[in-house]
Amino acid sequence: MPEKKQSKAFWRRPEGVTGIIFLIGLLVGLGFLIANIIPLLNTLPFAIAAGLIVFATIFAILDPKTRALISYMYKSSMRWITSLFVQLDPIAIMKSYVAELQGKLKDMNKQVAKLRGQMHKLQEVIYNNKKQIQSHLVDASQAKKEEQRTQVILKTRKAGRLKDSNMRLEELYNKMQKLYRVLTKMQSNAEILMEDVKDQVMIKEQERNAIHASTSAMRSAMSVIQGDPDKRAMFDQAMEAMTEDISNKVGEMERFMQISANFMDSIDVQNGIFEEQGIKMLEKWEQEADSLILGNAKQELLEMDDVLDLNAPIEQKEKSAPSNQYDSFFDF
Repeated sequence: MPEKKQSKAFWRRPEGVTGIIFLIGLLVGLGFLIANIIPLLNTLPFAIAAGLIVFATIFAILDPKTRALISYMYKSSMRWITSLFVQLDPIAIMKSYVAELQGKLKDMNKQVAKLRGQMHKLQEVIYNNKKQIQSHLVDASQAKKEEQRTQVILKTRKAGRLKDSNMRLEELYNKMQKLYRVLTKMQSNAEILMEDVKDQVMIKEQERNAIHASTSAMRSAMSVIQGDPDKRAMFDQAMEAMTEDISNKVGEMERFMQISANFMDSIDVQNGIFEEQGIKMLEKWEQEADSLILGNAKQELLEMDDVLDLNAPIEQKEKSAPSNQYDSFFDF
């Protein structure tokens, strides 16, 4: 279960970018206004008005409740403006991720099946090479008895080349075993992730509607002024943190599927040919930090050295407990 995460700071969100643009525009406009008002300050009415504005500004800066209210109103306004152009609703975003995960799982099923087929073919190539090695060695032994030196050299060299080839192919097969373990584990965890997200979307959509219905914008503002936690804001922040976590995991799935696809495309199993670039990409991923989807299981999968039984059915992992991996995000 992932740890409870802090949501992004306001200025790092899409509405924060809008807020920065508006703030810059406000400062430019204020500077222009001041430049035009300064010549008028020698008149009493304008001097009084300027004094009141300066007093109000200083009061707003020094009074924490006023600062909190202005900040709340500003952030709410920027969020509303941004929502006109960008999808900010975490429920809607998570629904789109569910559909995306369904598509990714179908693609991953195809990749697992393709990899399984390639591994069967590679096993056959390795097995046939071993038979040929044995046959060449038998022929070489017979040629030696018959004192056919040329045939001895030819047969032993053929056996040696096949043996060297099998060493490279067996190393490739070990890489494919690791890839197969990771893909099947990632597929299993992605299925659980999708089910958890679907459950949370259904439950949290109802909870959010209830919270928003019982907590008006004015009441939230009053809570902020009084220094009390804004339940609606806290709920929305938890939803945003959950959305970001899902986004990162979906992104990791896409990247790994691309790596595995490039790896498999670089292999010509029938002729025992493979490109180093595909293997290097896979090795680079192996050396990177822990996986968001696999967690600590990544290192365990990479360290396994048992031989896979390709004829065994793929195990379907089930939830070990009824709890959802995102329940902790809403502990407030």
